[in-house]
This record gives sequence, structure tokens and C-alpha cells, in this order.
Amino acid sequence: QVQLMESGGGSEQVGGSLRLSCAYSGVTYSTYCMAWFRQVPGKEREGVATIKSDGTTTSADSVKGRFTISKDNARNIMYLQMDNLKPEDTAMYYCAAAGWGGAPCSQHPLIYAKWGPGTQVTVSA
Repeated sequence: QVQLMESGGGSEQVGGSLRLSCAYSGVTYSTYCMAWFRQVPGKEREGVATIKSDGTTTSADSVKGRFTISKDNARNIMYLQMDNLKPEDTAMYYCAAAGWGGAPCSQHPLIYAKWGPGTQVTVSA
């Protein structure tokens, strides 16, 4: 059974950095996608970045050059390094996993069947 748990959220000032972690277990697919999403109240869940089992990554245009997704296969942890934070990055951040999510991985939330409970990120001026 796939389980995901995010950590590392918090409050940060504009221009600061945070690193989110997603500890996962039960991901035994030979090919899989993992991703970070974010959501603010009243808006749709938005794809932030994805990473495939072969290490291929994608990121949304809104975070390109500022956010970096990575994965430690030995420790079963996925990361999202967030630099140069902006107020519009404020959201609940979720990690997600899919047995097959496309090539490269899709950023559409309906592709992902397994989700963590989320961690809040707040960026203030």
C-alpha cells in the first residue's frame, strides 16, 4: 500500500527558501511518476513539478528556475527545494504518486491516485 507524508512547510519571507520533503513507502512499480501539487482555497489543484522513476523531471512555468524537484531512492524521500519564494507560492502543498503518469510525467492531478495529507507554505512580504 502506497503511503505518502509531506513535511517541511512553514512561513517564510519573500525571497527566502524552504525545502519540502515527501517520505513515501509501498511504491513498487517498475515505472512510476511522483509529483508536487499545490492548492489555495477556491482554486484548482495545480501541478508544480514531477519526477519519473528514471529521474526525468518537469516543472510548471510559474516555478521554473526557482523550484527543484529531486528524489533520494535509497531513503525513499522526494524533495522540493523552493528558492526565491513569492507571495503567490502560498498554498497547501501535496505530494502524489502514480503507477503510470506519462512520459514525461503529467502534471494533471487526475493522473495521480495516491496523495499525502499536505503541508502548508505561507510566504509573506
